[in-house]
Amino acid sequence: MSATTVTPTTPTATVAVPGRRSSRPVSTSRLVVIELRKMFDTRSGFWLLVGIGVLAVLATGAVVVFAPDDAVTYDSFATAIGLPMSVILPMIAILSVTSEWSQRSGLTTFTLVPHRSRVIGAKALATLVVGLVSMALAFAVGAVGNLAGSALAGVDTVWDVSLAAAPQIVLGNLVGMAVGFTLGVVLRASAAAIVGYFVVSLVMPGVLELLGLVREWFLDLQPWIDWNYTQVQLFEGATDTAEEWAMLASTTALWIVLPLVVGLVSLRRSEVK
Repeated sequence: MSATTVTPTTPTATVAVPGRRSSRPVSTSRLVVIELRKMFDTRSGFWLLVGIGVLAVLATGAVVVFAPDDAVTYDSFATAIGLPMSVILPMIAILSVTSEWSQRSGLTTFTLVPHRSRVIGAKALATLVVGLVSMALAFAVGAVGNLAGSALAGVDTVWDVSLAAAPQIVLGNLVGMAVGFTLGVVLRASAAAIVGYFVVSLVMPGVLELLGLVREWFLDLQPWIDWNYTQVQLFEGATDTAEEWAMLASTTALWIVLPLVVGLVSLRRSEVK
């Protein structure tokens, strides 16, 4: 009977392989806060935001000093404040996008957050916040000016801007900001986008108006393709009927939605340098 030889076994050591750390994506709220801070970082963006408050106060003072007594109404203050604001707010919207290319920070931004659509979405939300806060400031300054102006003029305080018209005025400014934001996404150059905004807001309405005078059939078509026409209707609080809201939807789709989609597709495919 042969003996069985038992060979001792050596325990195998288990080597722990360090796993990769999973990084959580940056939240949308944090992206919006970052984009809001970036609006203040550049000198152009900072002074544009400061200019909103300064011009609101100057416009209010001008109405108090120069307006006749019967014109010291809340509508006069709202109009005086809204005119410079309707120009400054779209510039802020443009620079919120084009600063990534003019300041050459886009490579860093899109490296930290590779999903470019999320960055653009955060910029849009930050622009919306700035617009709403600016309009709230304008309404507040106008209210103070109306109270002070009527007291100095010795007339009754007139509140001739209805609660129904106020949201339309806000929407009118937001539409202007959306057009500027869209041009920023499409052109991605500050100078080109700013010039483009003044062309579509100042030159294009005159061209369309002239075309309506020359071709009568175009008069019925103009409100459906002229975004400046629908914006003026909002500023005047005159968008009431379903047809007028349909005109606003048509011009919004033509001047904002369609170009923005094209710009986003181009931005996602283009190389950031």
